[in-house]
Amino acid sequence: MKPYVFISRKLPENVIAILKEKYTVEMWDREDVPVPYDVFLQEARKADALLTMLSEPVNEEVLEAGGKLKIIANMAVGYDNVDVETAKRLGITVTNTPEVLNDSTADLTFALVLAAARRMVEAAEFVKKGNWKSWSPLLLAGQDVHHKTIGIVGMGNIGKTVAKRAAGFDMEILYHNRSRKPDAEQELGAQYVSFDELLERSDFVVCLTPLTEETRNLFNRNAFRKMKCKAVFVNASRGPVVNEHDLYEALKAGEIAAAGLDVFAEEPIGEDHPLLELKNVVAMPHIGSASIETRYTMMQLCVENIDLVLSGKKPKTPVE
Repeated sequence: MKPYVFISRKLPENVIAILKEKYTVEMWDREDVPVPYDVFLQEARKADALLTMLSEPVNEEVLEAGGKLKIIANMAVGYDNVDVETAKRLGITVTNTPEVLNDSTADLTFALVLAAARRMVEAAEFVKKGNWKSWSPLLLAGQDVHHKTIGIVGMGNIGKTVAKRAAGFDMEILYHNRSRKPDAEQELGAQYVSFDELLERSDFVVCLTPLTEETRNLFNRNAFRKMKCKAVFVNASRGPVVNEHDLYEALKAGEIAAAGLDVFAEEPIGEDHPLLELKNVVAMPHIGSASIETRYTMMQLCVENIDLVLSGKKPKTPVE
């Protein structure tokens, strides 16, 4: 029998054609609705390979059920939805899609910086609702981005790519990371500082750290109170890194000026989410890598990794 591949979200047929030529492939038939957990678990029991999204909990139960599983190809740079330790114990390869989404995610991250600082979404809604009746000197006046200080928490590949964009705006670049990044310091003039110093000095605080037990709720009320009252906070990493209640309270109290968010603790959020009632919040539906070119590249990398592993070869981007 041919190896069995299950894909947890509907992908374009031309992308998965190479898999269909060589393997038995089943795919959840919805692009916009996650596969139910019981269906996902049932498919894992049959599968040699799973192509998954961040929405799928590839937990110990799923991995233990997958007696034939050889690879989990996760279509994201992050893999906090995958129990990597259990996968290693069971000899299951886990792959992700690093590098290919650096520029697209950095573009979106810096767009959030600009949108939150210059009140762009608020201004667009102002026009659409017919409220623009005349010009005035401080109509929807925001903050400059150029020549300000940006603090990047999590100076991985995406963080360094955001720093390149900040350099183009003549910004002073601070960063905090588990380890220093000499290349970013030499190429971009980035300064390594403590987390507290970054919060205190930055006009824009950008969170790009992975989700770990150490970073969960890293941005809480205490952190926001250390920031400048005119500071803008941007999160394009993982929602649970931020205590959303504390962020809401900090914004309401004027402890920080605005926020740009691409991720949330639980996704998708509803229209009744407290942060959405605030005009100084720019909220996006987790679209950091959502350009057509990048998403197709991510899909193709997952397909290639699956084909390599099922062919007895090493994958391109294994999670170590």
